[in-house]
Amino acid sequence: MIDLSPQDITILELLQENADRSSADIAEQLNMSQSPCWRRINRLEQEGVIEKKVALVNRDALGMDLVAFTTINLSQAGRQNMEMFEAAVAKLDEVVECYTMTGAWDYMLKVVVRDIRHYEIFVRNHLLVKVPNIGEIHSHMAVTEIKNTTELPLHTQL
Repeated sequence: MIDLSPQDITILELLQENADRSSADIAEQLNMSQSPCWRRINRLEQEGVIEKKVALVNRDALGMDLVAFTTINLSQAGRQNMEMFEAAVAKLDEVVECYTMTGAWDYMLKVVVRDIRHYEIFVRNHLLVKVPNIGEIHSHMAVTEIKNTTELPLHTQL
């Protein structure tokens, strides 16, 4: 874990809100000159705190209306089976997040598709065909999105 100053945390918060901000804009908000601010941002990138800068695409604008949380148990446990499963899931574009779980399920996937029909096609033709060792699948459809953010709670955790 890297040691972050209050200025570093503010820089990260500003970039989480809008990664298009210039170092000059960020420096102005921090009441510092641009060069030291740029060096701080560069250091955060070099140390892996800032992993990458991306554009967040509005799934609703593209008609991707269904978010499914898919819980999976493997048919057989074991490191090799887990690695094969994880490698196969990583190749599925519809899976936007995948986690190993404690408790009743081995994995939880967040799947984004156009609609319920596309989800069925995804499960039947991709998940069950291309991913080995699936023993049990349960689908949980999101009805209303209450909160969806990529911003980490920096001030409350650091």
